[in-house]
Amino acid sequence: MLFGIEWDTADNWTFAWSILPILLRGMVVTIQATLLGFLVAAVLGLVLAGLKSVRLRWIAWPARAFTEFLRDTPLLVQLFFLYYVLPEYGLVLPAFMTGALALGVQYSAYTSEVYRAGLESITHGQTEAARALDLSPLRTFGVIVLPQALPRIIPALGNYLVSIMKDVPVLSVVSILEMLNVARIIGDRSFNYMVPLTMVGALYLVLTLVASAGVRYLDERLPKRGIPLR
Repeated sequence: MLFGIEWDTADNWTFAWSILPILLRGMVVTIQATLLGFLVAAVLGLVLAGLKSVRLRWIAWPARAFTEFLRDTPLLVQLFFLYYVLPEYGLVLPAFMTGALALGVQYSAYTSEVYRAGLESITHGQTEAARALDLSPLRTFGVIVLPQALPRIIPALGNYLVSIMKDVPVLSVVSILEMLNVARIIGDRSFNYMVPLTMVGALYLVLTLVASAGVRYLDERLPKRGIPLR
């Protein structure tokens, strides 16, 4: 018996239907971790991209070094650091928040490069025109540059959304009950790994296809032309 359910291992279809609700609860955790991790990666990546573009070296260089550190160290090491080391200094976060934060921080290094490429694709003439209209640098960035850069980088950001989703199983090492960890527990207790792992693979395929379709929809709908300054 697992979670109050009797497993009928003699019939794989019956077994599959019986564990489906449990796997769907794990899928909800997977989706939540993916969305929260992507939100952290999107926001922190934008901040890092902005800092790296600053002309002052004492601001740009630490941001670049931090980005390089994140890219050159494994996600698992960063996850263990956040989960085991930070509590020693009084910062204790729930396992789920720690896992989502680790995903977001890791992928912020990659999204920052996506943002940088998008921002650099905007012609300098538009920022010069905004300066001529006496717009502040912050307003120029938020109203002129960023709205034009975002539609151009949607496909790349979408790829990292899917990558974050496929890295969520790493969080099982800190006891987060996402889909793959739930499937492993079911396999350990029922001695039937084929059915739960096959179902997890199918559910991940569905999630990936849905996420990719959503990214394509945004990419097709968002305008990519410049914003006229009048």
